Amino acid sequence: MKIRGMKILVTGGAGFIGSNLVDELAKDNHIVILDNFSSGKKENVAHHAGKDNVEIIEGDIRDKNLLFSITKGIDVIYHLAVQCLRVSINDPEINHEVNATGTLNLCMAAVKNSVKRFVYVSSSEVYGTAVNVPMDEAHPCEPTTVYGASKLAGEKYTLAYHRTYGMQSMVVIPFNTYGPREHFEGAYGEVIPKFVLRALNDQPPVIFGDGLQTRDFTYVADTVKGIIAASESDGMIGQTVNIARGEEVSIKELAEKIYKKLGKPHIKPVFEKERPGDVKRHFAEVEKAEKLFGFRAEIGIDKGLDMFISWFTSQGYNMANLMKEDIVFNWETPK
Repeated sequence: MKIRGMKILVTGGAGFIGSNLVDELAKDNHIVILDNFSSGKKENVAHHAGKDNVEIIEGDIRDKNLLFSITKGIDVIYHLAVQCLRVSINDPEINHEVNATGTLNLCMAAVKNSVKRFVYVSSSEVYGTAVNVPMDEAHPCEPTTVYGASKLAGEKYTLAYHRTYGMQSMVVIPFNTYGPREHFEGAYGEVIPKFVLRALNDQPPVIFGDGLQTRDFTYVADTVKGIIAASESDGMIGQTVNIARGEEVSIKELAEKIYKKLGKPHIKPVFEKERPGDVKRHFAEVEKAEKLFGFRAEIGIDKGLDMFISWFTSQGYNMANLMKEDIVFNWETPK
């Protein structure tokens, strides 16, 4: 099914991945963005304001009446609305309400209004720490945080609605996406933009734990291409697929790469205590995506870092002022 000339709902459409996805989908479709702007940013979608083919609705995924209303006439849903991992440490209840119950609410609305296709964008956090690598879609799901558990619940609701109600639903699992519009500020800041910002201010990278924990970093342009390619594949109905580069990088190695690229290899990391629930190893198997719909991520970590640094330094940011917003934030558990 080609995603062309359709009416599409993107929940979390003002967020990092969501807004990049909207940019691509808006080229050939009518887009409805739903976001409560708790972590998504209005500036991420401001360039779409006033366009005939883009609607921006401020609302909450927990509002069942709103979901029933805005899914009328929708052809495809891309569901990215989420409460993030950091929130889950201190407020597990709201994390569950948004990520699990919110997904159930959206599934109910989609079936009632005969939505043609439902794409649930999950998280590699559902797997927990790798038991074996590379991690394929049959890898055990043992999430280490409430966030990962709530995303797993969303997966199960999504696929149950296919099995029980015949909804054309699917699950895509991105691994550690990075790139333009990724959060760098405060408690929401992600590792790559935080390292870049600190390097530009001659500050050391802060690493929680020993830095040997690994991730499979995937550039956002590849993530978006993978999500859309999956959504167009009839073979993906009722299926789960990883969207990743398939390249394992340690956090210590990542810091070294960034600081070298910015001409600061002499600045060494500061190591803080390990974060509670932190995953030790992630490295994705990516063969299923290639076999089912011919997708393979093209941008490796070195090229992707160059692209991100170029974008970040071209935005006209006052780096010293941004540094004042930087928070060295461990995932402190409630006392």
